Amino acid sequence: MDKRKKGSPTELRLLVVGSSGPTQLLLTNHILGRKEFSKNTTGISDSRKTTGELAGRRVAVINAPNIYDKDISQAKTKMELRRSKCLCIPGPHVFLITFDMEKISLNEIGTPKLMKQHFGRHCLRHCMVLLAYDGNHEGAALMDRVRKTNWPLRELIEQYGGRFHIFSKNWRDRSPDRELLQKIERMVASLGGACFSSRTFQKAEDCVKKEEKRLRKQRSREIEKAWMSMEKQYIAEELYHQKDAYTANVGAEIRAKAELDNGWLRTSLARGLGTGIVVGAVVGALFGSIEGPGGMVLYGIIGGAVGGSAGGTAQVAIEHMEDRVAPNARLNFNSIFINRFFTTPRP
Repeated sequence: MDKRKKGSPTELRLLVVGSSGPTQLLLTNHILGRKEFSKNTTGISDSRKTTGELAGRRVAVINAPNIYDKDISQAKTKMELRRSKCLCIPGPHVFLITFDMEKISLNEIGTPKLMKQHFGRHCLRHCMVLLAYDGNHEGAALMDRVRKTNWPLRELIEQYGGRFHIFSKNWRDRSPDRELLQKIERMVASLGGACFSSRTFQKAEDCVKKEEKRLRKQRSREIEKAWMSMEKQYIAEELYHQKDAYTANVGAEIRAKAELDNGWLRTSLARGLGTGIVVGAVVGALFGSIEGPGGMVLYGIIGGAVGGSAGGTAQVAIEHMEDRVAPNARLNFNSIFINRFFTTPRP
């Protein structure tokens, strides 16, 4: 069940999702007005959270990996999308879906479907399309071009409720983007001031809070010693001020650590690695069987290591092994797998 939760009135949580290329990283630079990502960075493999201000409003920008990035395994992408949810609990106020204005592909028309798969079927109500452009074009001319064009971009925007904004790839040229902030605030207000949440965001929140509790308990003696030390150095109002500052810093540190590493993420990683090791070992043994019993052992070990690091992307391993087999020895790996490991021998 998808639900909406009231978020902090002072901070906007913006979950930035890219379909391909560096546009989401350029958008992060644009929003924060500083160089968080270099122009040579075309993508990220892990989720990241940065904070700052957009036109005077406190914002937290969470970057998830590009959802069409072919250099990242599906298992890794799934893991990092989970992490992105932990980084923006109780949920994002807005999903900002970024595209290069000049390079909209047919694949990218399918991003709404992927968004619903990854974040929940009602997430599109909280989405806005962000289009990156090059050069010194006038904003009004670009907006008019988007509205009048018949190319796939128009269809894409309509799938996100017609909400879009255009930003320059050269973030250094901009003053604080008040127009973007106004669009985001109007959108949030139209949804009752609520952030987006779903079952997985609720799961993320529960796991982060549980990890926070564990870390606080782990550091309780350290905190108690620090307080005792302060009581010897400060008195009255200054003591309370020092304790509050220390508690806030420790709390923020614990929260950040819990968001990046908690039971939900550890369980996901263990499952991915475990599946990868098993599948990799089996496929490796199959390839080795072509070269005899010794090959089964050797390639089984190699396959297990490769499979574990890949997090269970067995199809990649199969394709790679098929390429390594001589043409006259090429086999149907799927048939071998089923026949050797899942078919009970007849008496």
